[in-house]
Amino acid sequence: MTKENMTLEIIKMSFESLLAKKSRTFLSMLGVIIGVSTVIAVFAIGQGAQNTVNEQFQGLSANSILIMGNMGRGNIGSSKFALSDAKVILEEADHISQATGIIQGEATVVYASESDSLSVMGVEGAYFDISSLEIFQGRLINNEDVSGNERVVVLGSGVVETLFGEETDVIGKEIKVASKQMEVVGVLKETGRQLGMSSVDETIYAPQTTAEKSIIGGRAMKMINTTVDNVDNVELATEEITSILREQHKLKNSQEDDFRIMDAGSMVGAAQESAQLMSILLTLIAAITLLVSGIGIMNVMFVTVAERTKEIGIAKAIGGKRADILQQFLFESVILSMIGGIIGIIIGQIAIPIISNLNLMALASSITGPVIGFSFSVVVGVIFGFYPAFKASRLDPVDALRSE
Repeated sequence: MTKENMTLEIIKMSFESLLAKKSRTFLSMLGVIIGVSTVIAVFAIGQGAQNTVNEQFQGLSANSILIMGNMGRGNIGSSKFALSDAKVILEEADHISQATGIIQGEATVVYASESDSLSVMGVEGAYFDISSLEIFQGRLINNEDVSGNERVVVLGSGVVETLFGEETDVIGKEIKVASKQMEVVGVLKETGRQLGMSSVDETIYAPQTTAEKSIIGGRAMKMINTTVDNVDNVELATEEITSILREQHKLKNSQEDDFRIMDAGSMVGAAQESAQLMSILLTLIAAITLLVSGIGIMNVMFVTVAERTKEIGIAKAIGGKRADILQQFLFESVILSMIGGIIGIIIGQIAIPIISNLNLMALASSITGPVIGFSFSVVVGVIFGFYPAFKASRLDPVDALRSE
């Protein structure tokens, strides 16, 4: 018999042996199935998190810098940080081309019978350009609205759906924001982005002066959004802003900054690092699952060797080689883990769209998950199946024939 035919015969015998003990075979594969499904889920969660980060920060200029006041133990006003700092930064910083003050808070918003607590931002005309926000209907807030303390608002796309439902023509409608009557003059295009804990699409934008005096006042969080003249100058601009604000706030050398500076790159990087950390932790869980499944396969193979000791003795007595015995039992282990891996891939790939449609978490298919999951399952089969197979091949034929 040729070597190729011998190999095919050994594979056939391995399948027959596994099919003879269906329940044991399935239970042995169960750990691999769960492990591979977990690996696929890990990469789907990681890819989904990465996509979410990209969606949230899409359109955010790489040369934008956000400045916020440090909050002191629940007292927002403890910092000397003020919206007027925006004008000082724009005048004194060599590498800042735009700067605008922002205040942010929450207020109860009412339209007809609809009512909700929503994020409100007080902005100047330059804010929308710096933040790369585009108008969908109507117009944006301009500097005349700010100087005139006008009671007008621009709505995020999600706010329109929350307050007006299926109504499409909302320009000119009157809504109440913190019990103040406000006219809707514009609706923004949907972005899917986040600003801090708030969604850009779920925010109401009002003139800065109106928001400060009539809507959120002293409860507001203050921020300054700036644009650097060149993306290569972001680090230099950050140093300039730090120096200017420390001097403006009259901080001593021993005192810490009473403000925080975050550039777009660092915000994206921090979000990506969080997503990667989550993927690493979940990958460790998947690896432990596969390790446990491998130990299970090894135990099953030891039992199989013990049950077939006499069969091994007969095979050796009629001329069977150690390599053939080793190969047969190793094939059984690998086939066991490979079939488990394939079933795990199928279950994992089916689960991804189901979970995504239920909106339980952000998942995205990735070829990396199935490839790595299947590769791990094969490796588990080889590593944990080798020793039982090696032990079987080393059995003394005389002792094996005497066993009961």
